[in-house]
Amino acid sequence: MKLAMLGSGFIADFYTGALHGQRNRDRVHVVQSRSEDNLKSFCQRWNVPKWTTSMQEAIEDPEVEAVVIALPNHLHLEATLLAAKAGKPVLCTKPLGRNADEARQMLEAVEEAGIFHGYLEDLVYTPKTLKAVEAVQKGALGRILWARSRETHPGPHSDWFWTKSISGGGAILDLACHCIEIGRHYIGKDIKPVEVMCWADTLVKPIDAEDHAIGLVRYETGAVAQFEVSWAFRGGMDLRDEVCGTEGTIWNNHFLRTGFEMFTSGGKDGYVAEKAESNAGWLFPVGDEVNDLGYNHMFTDILTALENGTAPLETFYDGYVVNAIMDAALKSAQTKTWEPVDLAVWRGQELGGVQQHFTDYDADHYLVKEEVMPGGQTKIILKEKATGRMVQRVVNPQD
Repeated sequence: MKLAMLGSGFIADFYTGALHGQRNRDRVHVVQSRSEDNLKSFCQRWNVPKWTTSMQEAIEDPEVEAVVIALPNHLHLEATLLAAKAGKPVLCTKPLGRNADEARQMLEAVEEAGIFHGYLEDLVYTPKTLKAVEAVQKGALGRILWARSRETHPGPHSDWFWTKSISGGGAILDLACHCIEIGRHYIGKDIKPVEVMCWADTLVKPIDAEDHAIGLVRYETGAVAQFEVSWAFRGGMDLRDEVCGTEGTIWNNHFLRTGFEMFTSGGKDGYVAEKAESNAGWLFPVGDEVNDLGYNHMFTDILTALENGTAPLETFYDGYVVNAIMDAALKSAQTKTWEPVDLAVWRGQELGGVQQHFTDYDADHYLVKEEVMPGGQTKIILKEKATGRMVQRVVNPQD
């Protein structure tokens, strides 16, 4: 498949490395960027035959079969509209839009044009996440109660990230989009997000947007997904997820503690891993960064779906839902209260509000807890349904 890569920066490098390296038969045929210097070096590095500074020219190239958007946030809508007009399949980096309104316009454009669309949310495609989500979907953890996702690092690479009018926001738009979608996968993407409580502040960087945030997203099943993001975390990039259910727990550490640790008194190669702050002392390299961050699995899934005429794991609709949740988070950070998630388009279950789930012990009691005590007895804590009174029963081993 011949692709147009819109953008020649950091994320375009990761994308092209995955495209040229994993499936191998896919090639970036033309790259577009505002900077001619970037274009020339990018083409040399990846052996790309064509380049242009015109977004429209790259998209309308007659040999291009699909468009990959790896541009600053404020250009996502424009690029999508051009791809839709040209009738070209389009893949867009995260976040889909600067807000839910932009994301909804992008979703409507691709659906009205009837073109294939994929949302490039790489962190739901990491090998660990894919395996963890599979375990959750098979019921290994029971009913999911709580998910937590953390992404923190010293801040993004390019100037546009730090300009709110271009990026649309700060650490929430840049990082919480990952965390929110990971939480949706654990809780269930068909489960409706109801409301968000968020703290966000600008603690370190002289910018107009937030550089730190913590948020809670409440879903109709009663489950809560927590996100933690920072643009001023020191020591590299910290990617961690947790998910807890009625029957189990999963912990995932994707980057800083992967089992690969190295000490050097002074490294010769300046690059260790994404967002690493030093190449001396104790270092935590990543074995295969493109693979471990999910890019290989992401493009394999999305381009295979495009070939087969099926839907990929992540579409523009998912990007729209994430944008709507982030809108509520940013509003909550201002109002200091729970804010509803405004979803003009919802295609999942309708449970009618947040549900409560208790386990029946028998017709008259709920089960609170059951455990084996040091003496071998089994202690059972129950709640009477009629009165609300707590009672306990102790069963001896010989009984």
